[in-house]
Amino acid sequence: MAGVYVSYPFCAQKCSYCNFASGVFTAQLEARYLQALAQELRQFSWPWKPETIYLGGGTPSRMEPAELRQLLACIPGYPWQEATLEAAPGDVTPARAEAWVQSGINRISLGVQSFEARELSQTGRRHSAQTVQTEVSVLRAAGIQNFNIDLIAGLPHQTLDSFTRSLDWVERLEAPHVSVYMLEVDEESRLGRELIQQGMRYGASAVPDEAAIVAMYELAVERLADMGLRRYEISNFARPGFESKHNLKYWRLEPYAGFGADAHSFDGRERRQNVESAAEYVAAWEKGAPVTIHRVAADLVQERLLVGLRLSSGVPLQPAERERYAAPLARFLEQGFVEERDGLLCLTNLGVLYSNEVFQELLP
Repeated sequence: MAGVYVSYPFCAQKCSYCNFASGVFTAQLEARYLQALAQELRQFSWPWKPETIYLGGGTPSRMEPAELRQLLACIPGYPWQEATLEAAPGDVTPARAEAWVQSGINRISLGVQSFEARELSQTGRRHSAQTVQTEVSVLRAAGIQNFNIDLIAGLPHQTLDSFTRSLDWVERLEAPHVSVYMLEVDEESRLGRELIQQGMRYGASAVPDEAAIVAMYELAVERLADMGLRRYEISNFARPGFESKHNLKYWRLEPYAGFGADAHSFDGRERRQNVESAAEYVAAWEKGAPVTIHRVAADLVQERLLVGLRLSSGVPLQPAERERYAAPLARFLEQGFVEERDGLLCLTNLGVLYSNEVFQELLP
């Protein structure tokens, strides 16, 4: 099964926790970007017919329905098994939802992050819990039953009680898929930089400590399981049959082609990356220069273990992997970070919490 990822790095506002190559740019750049993106799609020599599409960002729900329809018309395979559009609460209207369905979109990923007003306002989000409730009803009325809700554990002013209330909303909305991300601290986001520099802006001083964030994540695992949403990947939970078909490609090393700024591609042998920013992407297009800036042969022995361990189902160990990683795997088994079940190597519940450390040791 092969897929397509389309990057749309434009937002109405830049959230304080965001570490993606997205943001607020001029309308002129946005229009030129759409032209460049359509050309990259049209010029691609399709070696297979895509079965899944994922439009991420940024906020691709900002696109006018006609613009979205024109982009999707450049991609063969309609109707796709799964076509996901990332949406910001506040963008979903009956007219847009109907247009999305007519274009082939059958799954929406809502960037909710929290249902608590104080947490949302601190990070720059403008929606409310009631907005999300209304728009989920709009999606269902349009025939989109498959939707995801993103949550973040570790936002400024967040507590176990407030995170519980967000999970209560997930249960109330009967979401079929939920993603729970623990706050990342790095220099790629404004909030991350403040935390590293021990600053006070963006609510940095009110970010929960690591123990509190872990407690929120563990609560999410427990509560979502009670709702019938099984953890099938470190950050992703779904009712049976609602797992993201597209995202599973990344963890199963299936091929996908990426288009747009900072998009990545994998054909089973080689990984490719496009230029990072929207401005660089448009500049390359206007010069007639390649938008791909980085190519590297995939290390399949290493990658199979790195991405396969993210899945709750685990990964079968091949002789080459047992030999190459004998020392760290023995240590992980002793520490209780991994276990073997029916010939599959899996992260334990403890190992999930220390997954970054596990993956770091598997890197060269």
